[in-house]
Amino acid sequence: MKLVKDILYGVSIVAVNGTTNSMINAICFDSRKVGLDDLFIAIKGTLVDGHNYIDIALKAGANTIVCEVLPETLVNGVTYVQVANGNRALAIMAANYYGNPSKNLKLVGVTGTNGKTTITSLLYQLFKKAGFKVGLLSTIKIMIDEKEVPATHTTPDALTINKALSEMSDVGVEFCFMEVSSHGIHQKRTEGLVFEGALFTNLSHDHLDYHKTFAEYRDTKKMLFDGLSKKSFALTNIDDKNGAVMLQNTKAKKKTYALKTYADFRAQILENQFDGQLLKIGENEFWSKLIGEFNAYNMLAIYATAELLGLERMEILRLLSELENVDGRFQYYISKEKITAIVDYAHTPDALKNVLKTINSLRTGNENVITVVGCGGDRDKSKRPVMGHIASEMSTKVIFTSDNPRTESPSVILEEVEAGVEAQNVRKVLTIENREQAIKTACQLANAKDIILVAGKGHETYQETNGVRIEFDDFKIVKKILIGLDK
Repeated sequence: MKLVKDILYGVSIVAVNGTTNSMINAICFDSRKVGLDDLFIAIKGTLVDGHNYIDIALKAGANTIVCEVLPETLVNGVTYVQVANGNRALAIMAANYYGNPSKNLKLVGVTGTNGKTTITSLLYQLFKKAGFKVGLLSTIKIMIDEKEVPATHTTPDALTINKALSEMSDVGVEFCFMEVSSHGIHQKRTEGLVFEGALFTNLSHDHLDYHKTFAEYRDTKKMLFDGLSKKSFALTNIDDKNGAVMLQNTKAKKKTYALKTYADFRAQILENQFDGQLLKIGENEFWSKLIGEFNAYNMLAIYATAELLGLERMEILRLLSELENVDGRFQYYISKEKITAIVDYAHTPDALKNVLKTINSLRTGNENVITVVGCGGDRDKSKRPVMGHIASEMSTKVIFTSDNPRTESPSVILEEVEAGVEAQNVRKVLTIENREQAIKTACQLANAKDIILVAGKGHETYQETNGVRIEFDDFKIVKKILIGLDK
């Protein structure tokens, strides 16, 4: 049981009707989960308004209602708290309810369009190898040291975040690495958290269905850095022109990393092969199992973060050389016929371009690059022709296919992707709506030493159509098909 007034500490309150000296069992923003003597907070979501479910929450036993708009009729014995911003109130209340657990460990937030999952997951790996108890909040999973919890969003809701951080604190976790999405920042899910540092990777075309303009998308990311204290660090990729923007108003210690310009942390790519790359950071060389320029940036960001968190330089380099690739991030399988299949989460123009650039740089002769790619439904439509252009321009053959069409028509999405193909590249293009059939066709078209890229879904193990998810794992499917063709 928690005292309501303690839960509300730091929340911007407009009005109170009733007593805040009452006790609550739990905080809920889903009326279906409300129990006796719970606090229900009404959140105005993008699709559903929680204010419409206040009566249901009361019938379920809620004794406290937190909302932006008070109901016309107030029930006797129930405490009503009107707040300025429901999302921000939820985040602060969640932190208070769980005892502000982010203060008990060193929390590092990673934001940017690409690289968040790889960097957070590999930082988790590295600090585990260094002997620490570590937490992870990522797209793929939540790790409470050794305990794994499935993840449903890039940045979970504030209650899930603080519950996980509380469990981490209870088992003695010292460091936690967290993906911070623009959605999560905009919806105030990270309010009330105390960050030891924040890292910016890069910014490119994504989520403009939600943010409407690139400037809004950029400025939302920047809010993470604006909220840092002077005790924390702000680490940014200064090769990206938006990197400097992130540092403009932060109170934190400003640090930069780069491959191409002057920065506090710099790296060079000395060799790049299919089984890894030789990198130089400062005066020291090390071998990384992760390939491509984008992974050189990731390795450098991880190195810089580890050093800023107090690890010794040579130990960091030794541990970096031991790191394994993250599922669905340039994950590859080589068949007996020497056909290489690569599965990657690349679902933005910039990410697709980076992956294809890396693949093309590794070609040694006349190998074909066969790309299977699509675009998700109910998401930013403006990137579709751009993805079509990049895939057809940088591949020998491209097969456009479905990628989580959700509520949209798959054929309409594919037409919008095809619109980006220039006349000279039309002959390279096939369109096969069924994703498994598209992958199978790519495998059948491939000859020895050819490279197949299956892009867009990466680690995802489902395909979503009209609210229904069916089991679908790109890596398992492409591997199974290639093994079948080897027989």
